Amino acid sequence: MESQPRKRPLTPDLIPNPLIKKRNLDWSLDSPASRLPPPRPISPPHPTTDKPPAPSSTSTAQIEAGAVQISDHLARFTSSLSTHLRPTSADVPRLPIARYARLYESCAGSPGGAHFVVHQHDHPVAGTHYDLRLQINETSSVSWAVMYGLPGDANSSRLSRNATETRIHCLWNHLVETASPDTGSLIIWDTGTYSVLPRRSKHVPPDDPSSPPAEASPPSSPQQQQSHPHPLHPVHPQETAQSLLHAAFQTRKIRLRLHGAKLPDPYVINLRLTKSEDAAGRSRGLRTRAVGTRRRRGRTARVRPREPETSSDSSSSSDEDDNNGQKRDDDLDLIEGENIQEPSRHPANQGAPSVSEEHLEQQDAQVRLTNAYHGASNTIGSVYQRKWYLSLDRRASGFTEKRRHGSRSLWEPPPPPAAAAAASSPSSTPPTTDDGPSSGSEPESCRLSYPFYVRGPQFERSVVTGRLAEDVLRDEGVTGFVPRKGWMPVLE
Repeated sequence: MESQPRKRPLTPDLIPNPLIKKRNLDWSLDSPASRLPPPRPISPPHPTTDKPPAPSSTSTAQIEAGAVQISDHLARFTSSLSTHLRPTSADVPRLPIARYARLYESCAGSPGGAHFVVHQHDHPVAGTHYDLRLQINETSSVSWAVMYGLPGDANSSRLSRNATETRIHCLWNHLVETASPDTGSLIIWDTGTYSVLPRRSKHVPPDDPSSPPAEASPPSSPQQQQSHPHPLHPVHPQETAQSLLHAAFQTRKIRLRLHGAKLPDPYVINLRLTKSEDAAGRSRGLRTRAVGTRRRRGRTARVRPREPETSSDSSSSSDEDDNNGQKRDDDLDLIEGENIQEPSRHPANQGAPSVSEEHLEQQDAQVRLTNAYHGASNTIGSVYQRKWYLSLDRRASGFTEKRRHGSRSLWEPPPPPAAAAAASSPSSTPPTTDDGPSSGSEPESCRLSYPFYVRGPQFERSVVTGRLAEDVLRDEGVTGFVPRKGWMPVLE
């Protein structure tokens, strides 16, 4: 019987795995313990070294948000905007930095100041809208958010705008151009002074723009001329633009003339608040304050369902008066997400002690209670999120109605600025003093002309710096900003 063959002895070298690539044969495995960092002490000797370094300079976004307090806002923003000027063509309205500063200086801290600003705000959540802000006292301004900007076409099928009340702002906010990832870009679309005009009676025939104005004694003071530039409506010497705005605000009907650097001259709008919207806005404000006082840390607030939009057609006959007999647009614009439209006035401080959080909650509760940011005073009685109706006063803006048989009336724009200036009298033009409306005026050739359309962040430039919204984002070092989609200009 043959013996079985002996087994081959073990080879000291392992046979390489044919499924492993040759370049991976040199891999080595380390134990997890070898990769652990050296042990750290439980109590570091210098706890301050773990904190991030403080920024070397304060950004304009921090100032605008209220996270940083400064003493001289005019000097800071004048210096900042002067370093970010953009060249523009001769037909683009511009306001020089020097006149921008003089305009603010003449109104800030003055009971007779009548400063206004229109901000273009491209917010990542609320979307693009335009904030109209009017000075109401020495330090504060009332604000409306207008989704599609101011109207500029008298023959448009969408004459009206939905203007939603927001918080009372500090007057120095009129100076701001800034951007941040959380709040988007903010540019000065136009700025200047405003005049409150008397309400036009339905029983008085409309004025003919082509006829010369009636003779009247000139106002005895520049403030009278600013508050009531029309010679047929003299005012008491003590009446100011602020007092007239306060009185008109209480009656819920404001007839406003804006003397800006970009808007045509004259440019007059009507702001109206119906009784139903007034009641609904006050009711929403009471509920918001009540919910705000019950909030606690770590609890997510329930999202309130959107209330149905009410039309002004259901208001009483007294609220149906449109001051000019003009029709309202049935498709009134509603700014969604108004509760998050404006930037937070306090920095995010999630890692701060609970005492700081309680302090921030108290400040937020105070803002909701007074509807005014820190440093501002709600002396006019503004209510958060009340929906006003804004429309162009066509007759007061110089348009002439031409009736056509079998169709609606056609409104013809006023004559060119050069011809209008030659035919007008000095008493019908805004004051030319340094502290009057002319402080926000530019030569007539640089103004917008009727009809004009607000086309949005990709086209609209700052009247002070000439920047687009993307330029402001770039100058402030904001990267990765994603704007909200769906905003379309009103071009019809």
